[in-house]
Amino acid sequence: MASLVNASQFEVVAIWTILGIAILGLAYALFLRAEVVRKEKGTSKMQEVWNAIRLGADAYLNRQLKTILPLIAVLTVVLFFSVYIVPPTEEALARFPQFSPDQVRVVIGIGRAVAFILGASFSLLVGQFGMRTAVQGSVRVAAASRKSFGEALKIAYRSGTITGMLTDGLGLLGGTVIFMIFGIAAPDALLGFGFGGTLLALFMRVGGGIYTKAADVGADLVGKVEAGIPEDDPRNAAVVADLVGDNVGDCAGMAADIFESYEVTIVSGLILGLALMSITHELKWIVFPLLVRGIGVLSSIIGTYLVKGKKEERRGNAMTAINKGFYTSAGISIVSFLFLAVFYMHEWRAFLSVGVGILLAILIDEVTKYFTDTHHKPVKDIASASRTGSATLILRGLAVGFEASVWQILVIAATILAAVIIYWGQPVTFVLYGVAMTGIGMLTLTGNNVAMDSYGPIVDNANGIGEMAHLEPESRQVLADMDAVGNTTKAITKGVAIGSAVIAAVSLFGSFLTDVAKVQAQMGVPEALRLMTTGIRVSDPRVFIGMLVGGAIPWLFSSLTINSVARAAALIVEEVRRQFKIPGLLEGKVSPDYKQAVGICTIAAQKELVGLALIAVLTPLIIGMLLQVEALGGFLAGAILSGQLLAVFMATSGGAWDNAKKTIEDGLYGGKGSEPHKASVVGDTVGDPLKDTAGPALNPMIKVINLVSLLAAPILIQYKTSDPGVIAAVVICVILVAGAIVFSKRGGFKKAKEESEAKF
Repeated sequence: MASLVNASQFEVVAIWTILGIAILGLAYALFLRAEVVRKEKGTSKMQEVWNAIRLGADAYLNRQLKTILPLIAVLTVVLFFSVYIVPPTEEALARFPQFSPDQVRVVIGIGRAVAFILGASFSLLVGQFGMRTAVQGSVRVAAASRKSFGEALKIAYRSGTITGMLTDGLGLLGGTVIFMIFGIAAPDALLGFGFGGTLLALFMRVGGGIYTKAADVGADLVGKVEAGIPEDDPRNAAVVADLVGDNVGDCAGMAADIFESYEVTIVSGLILGLALMSITHELKWIVFPLLVRGIGVLSSIIGTYLVKGKKEERRGNAMTAINKGFYTSAGISIVSFLFLAVFYMHEWRAFLSVGVGILLAILIDEVTKYFTDTHHKPVKDIASASRTGSATLILRGLAVGFEASVWQILVIAATILAAVIIYWGQPVTFVLYGVAMTGIGMLTLTGNNVAMDSYGPIVDNANGIGEMAHLEPESRQVLADMDAVGNTTKAITKGVAIGSAVIAAVSLFGSFLTDVAKVQAQMGVPEALRLMTTGIRVSDPRVFIGMLVGGAIPWLFSSLTINSVARAAALIVEEVRRQFKIPGLLEGKVSPDYKQAVGICTIAAQKELVGLALIAVLTPLIIGMLLQVEALGGFLAGAILSGQLLAVFMATSGGAWDNAKKTIEDGLYGGKGSEPHKASVVGDTVGDPLKDTAGPALNPMIKVINLVSLLAAPILIQYKTSDPGVIAAVVICVILVAGAIVFSKRGGFKKAKEESEAKF
C-alpha cells in the first residue's frame, strides 16, 4: 500500500486484517439473516398482519428515498467543487506527488464526493436492510413464542444483531478503505464520508420519528382513551401504521443514527491521528483506532451470539441474557486493548482512553436504566403520581428528565476530564485525540448496542402481531414480558446514542480547531493568532453571539419536529374517529382501512425532511459568514451543550412515562381501564414525540452542524464579511432558512390527507 508511508510489516498486515474483519462482520450479518428467515412465520392470520406491516414499511422507505435523492445529488456536486476554493493541503500534495496541484484538486474533489455518496449509501443500507430484516424477524418471534421464551428471545435478538453487524461492518469498511487509498490525505475524503452518513441519519431519524409518533399518538388517544379498547386492537385503523412506525423510527432511524456516530468518531480519530503523526512521525496513532474498531467487531460477534434463553423455558429474564452478551463483549475488548497497548502502542495512555470510553458506555447504560427501568424508584414514583391525575404524573416525569440530564452531563464531563488527565502535560492535540479515542471506545460495542435497540421494535411488533392474531394467553404473556424489556433496551441505546453524539461532536470540535489552524498557517497567519493557540474566546462578543445562537438551534429544531408530530397525529385522530363510525367496525364485522392511516403518516413524515436539513446545514454557514470562524466555534459549543441537555431530558422523560404506563397495565393501581391508567396514557402520549422524534433527531443534527462547519471553515477563512459574494450568500441562506421555518409551521400538512387518499 503506497499510502502507508513508513509502515511496519505488522501495520500493513494489521490494516489488511481490519479490512477482513469488516467483511467478516458483514458475512456474519448475512449468516444471521439466513438463519432468521428459515424460521416459521406462524398462522395465516399472523402472516396477514405481518404482510400489512411489511408493505407499509416498504412504501414509506421508497417514498423517503425519492424525497432525499435530489438533495444528495446537489450536495455531491457542492462537495466536489468545495476543494477548488482552498489550495490543496500539504498532505494531499505529498500523497499524490505525481500530480500537479490542479490535478490533486480533482483527485481530492472526486474522493470527497465519492466518499460522501459512500457514507450516505452505507447509512441508507444500514437503515433499510436492517429495518426490512427486523420486519422479517417480528412475525417469526411471534410464532416462536408459542414454543418457548428461549426460542423467541434468540430470534428477536439475532434479528436485531443483523442491523448491529451491518453498522459495524460498513462503518469499519468505509473508513479503512478510504484510509488505504488516500493515506495522509484521508481527512479530505473522510469528511465527505462522515457528512454523507450523518445527513442520511438526520433524514431517517426525523422522518421515521414523525411517522412513528404520529401513528402511535393517534392510535392511543382514540383507541385507548376514547374508545377504551386495548393497544394493537385490530379494530383501530392506526394500529398497522403504529407497528410500521416502530420499524421506520426505532430500527431504520436509530440504526442510521448510531452508524453515523460510528462513522464520525472514526473520522475524527483518524484526522487527529494524522495530526499526531505529523508531530511524532509514528503511524500507530492512525492504526490504533482502526485496530480498536476491528477488535470491537470480533467481540460483538462473540457476545451477541451468546444471547439466548433455554429452549424449554416459558418465562425468563431477557435483560439478564442481553447483559450477559454485552459484558462478555466488553470483557473481551478490554483484555484485547490491554495487549494492544503493551505490545504495539508501548504506552498506557491510548488503552486508558478507550477503556474510559467503554466505562462511559456502561455508566450511561446504568444511569439511563435507573431513570427509565420499571424496577427503580423514578418510574415507580411517576406511576404513583397517576393516582392524582395526568398533571401530577407529567410533572413527575419532567422532574425525572431534568435530573437525568444533570447526571449524564456530569458523566460526560468526567470522561472528558479523564482524557485531559491521561494526556496531562501534552499538547492539546494529544488531549483531543484522547477524547476521540474515548468515543471510539464507547462505540466499540456498537454491534451489541444496535442489537439491543432493534430488539425493542422487533418484540413490540411481535407483541402487536400476537394481539391482532389472537394468540394464546401464554404466548401473549411471553411477548409482553419481552416487550417490557424492549422499552428499557431502547431507552438505554438512546442514552448511548446521545452520549456518543456529544463525544463525537467534541472530537469534531477538536478537528475543527486543527483544520482551521492548518489553513491559517498556509495563509501566513502568525502562530500567536491561530485558532489552535487563541482558542475559542467567549469574551469576544461575536463568539458569545455565536454561542447563544448555537444554543437556540436545538430548541428550534425540537419545536418544529414536535409540531410536526402534533399535526400529523391530529390527522390520524380524525381518520380513526371517522372509521370508528363505520357501521359494524367496532363490533368486528367490518375491517378498518389500514392503508389510509399508513398513507397519511408516510406523506406527513416526508413534508419536513428537506426543510429541517436546510436549517441544520445553513445556520452554521450564516454564522460563519457573518461573524467569522471563531464565532462559528462558539456556535458549535452552544449547539453541543444545549443539544445534549435537551436530548437527554426528552429521551429520559419519555422513556420513564412509557414504562410507568407499562407497570400500570401490568395490574398496578387498578390496571388497564382505570383512572390511573388513563392518566399514564396521557403522559406516555406527551412523551412519545419527545423520546422518539425530537430527542433522537438532535443527535444527527449536532453532527451535521459540526461537519458542515468543518467543511466550510477552510473556505470561510478566505473571505471577509464585506465581500459582495458573501453578502449575497448570507441573504440567500437566510431566505432559505426562513422559508423552511415558515413551511414547517404552516404548509407541511395541508394536503397530506388528500395526497394519501389519492396514492394509498
